[in-house]
Amino acid sequence: MEKIQKLIEEKVGYLIVLTLMVISVAALVEIVPLMFLKQTTEPVAGVKPYTALQLAGRDIYIREGCYNCHSQMIRPFRAETERYGHYSVAGESVYDHPFQWGSKRTGPDLARVGGRYSDEWHRVHMMNPRDVVPESNMPSFPWLAKNLADAAIVPGKMEALRKVGVPYTDAEIAAAAAEVEGKSEMDALIAYLQGLGLALKNTR
Repeated sequence: MEKIQKLIEEKVGYLIVLTLMVISVAALVEIVPLMFLKQTTEPVAGVKPYTALQLAGRDIYIREGCYNCHSQMIRPFRAETERYGHYSVAGESVYDHPFQWGSKRTGPDLARVGGRYSDEWHRVHMMNPRDVVPESNMPSFPWLAKNLADAAIVPGKMEALRKVGVPYTDAEIAAAAAEVEGKSEMDALIAYLQGLGLALKNTR
């Protein structure tokens, strides 16, 4: 046994091969079974695909790096659920490609932020966070109110998402550009935030 241990510790090639074998077995045992559980692959009741405007807002959320400071995953602990609401479940994120769970919380979790504040509150908050939360260290995003959301790319994005299982209809895709046309990036981002977590928001 000591000889084998010495061989593994001294020969990097053996160490790499054995490490990969252990990771492969762990993946087979832990990850693969989850792919066949309905509760992780099917949407929970009430979860719908993002509208065209919400989808445009989600792109802005990612572009501006909001996920660097805000998670969208409430852990199943009392301290979390008392503050944010029902813990996050996999079925809420089946239409997220990629999901925005995150782990960093410089700011609060946004998994259930939908409907918590008015559109105007969000607008003021984006323009200058200190106007509504004096202790906030969040940066301002005034350019979002000036820039128009890119309506032209949304139908193509919806087509691509349909190929990976998001159930957009032909009618929704055809109407997507018109829904986003003329809306500011601020409007789109607020629409995205207002749609987050509504399916399980009031469940305890």
